[in-house]
Amino acid sequence: MNEILVIDDESQIRKLLEITLASNGYKVIQTNNSGQGLFAAASHKPDLIILDLGLPDESGHSTLIKLREWYQNPVLILSILNNEKDIIQSLDNGANDYLVKPFRTNELLARIRVALKNNSHDEKISIIKFQGFEIDLSARSVKIKDELLKLTATQYSLLVLFAKNEGKVLTHSYLLKEIWGNDYTDQLQYLRVFVGQLRKKIEKDNDSLVSIVSESSIGYRFVIRKC
Repeated sequence: MNEILVIDDESQIRKLLEITLASNGYKVIQTNNSGQGLFAAASHKPDLIILDLGLPDESGHSTLIKLREWYQNPVLILSILNNEKDIIQSLDNGANDYLVKPFRTNELLARIRVALKNNSHDEKISIIKFQGFEIDLSARSVKIKDELLKLTATQYSLLVLFAKNEGKVLTHSYLLKEIWGNDYTDQLQYLRVFVGQLRKKIEKDNDSLVSIVSESSIGYRFVIRKC
């Protein structure tokens, strides 16, 4: 049973999350401030943390930075703040995902499943495989519906980065830094060109198995379509 730590100062939200998560097979731990949350994270080592940004004793941004000094499991931000600055800052500081209150419980559960699934992947894995989609890391080859795709080195690197983070929002600056380096973190148009080229190759028709979804002014999310 996966254990989830909720750090949120709103008692109604904590109660809703407890009922929702417990009824879906998760064990839930609750705290209402940053200090207690950091202590609970260290004590219980939960499989995932749901973190609010508006905590009474310390901001969620600061809490996230402290968590990421040692905590490697997924962190999902759940906040009333819905501006680009807070979303991008959270993702750049290491959050795996970001949901805005009020939220849809089914969407929250789906985001949790994706985060936990991605976290369980063996780092030594040589093949990334979804239904009808396969990347062979040792052979540096990509197949969709058993058809071998011809990709440039940059397109391949970008696709691998997306696939390893399936379902997670990757910010523009993160993608630029990971693929091209620190000198390119402000070259947004550069990224758009390569993403556009990659989309044409992996989203050939309406029956495409994978897609790269734009998160307005923030980044991109790689999505596997359920068959």
